[in-house]
Amino acid sequence: MREIDTDQAARAIAAGAVVVDVREAPEYAAGHVPGAINIPMGRLTARLDELDRNAPVHVICASGNRSAAMTDVLAARGFDAVNVAGGTAAWIESGRAVARGASLTSGVAGTEATQ
Repeated sequence: MREIDTDQAARAIAAGAVVVDVREAPEYAAGHVPGAINIPMGRLTARLDELDRNAPVHVICASGNRSAAMTDVLAARGFDAVNVAGGTAAWIESGRAVARGASLTSGVAGTEATQ
């Protein structure tokens, strides 16, 4: 499994990387990496067609455990998947911006970034 830290993830995101947050919707709404797409781990395999197989997919959760498992699932299905070590907790601890609110893909708008 490929894995990067939050500094590497921040650089990738600044360059336009796709980030998939595999936590459940309430966890995601409470605080997530700005721009992350929420696809809960239990639904990930059913929603693979929403992801670009030609671009790296950065996977994140709360601590890095669920995202590590889902990184393996994506890699087994041919994706260039990368786990974000430490997850959203490490992202927040690093002092980076956090968005709050429901995923736009869930049909509920309203995210705001905080620091």
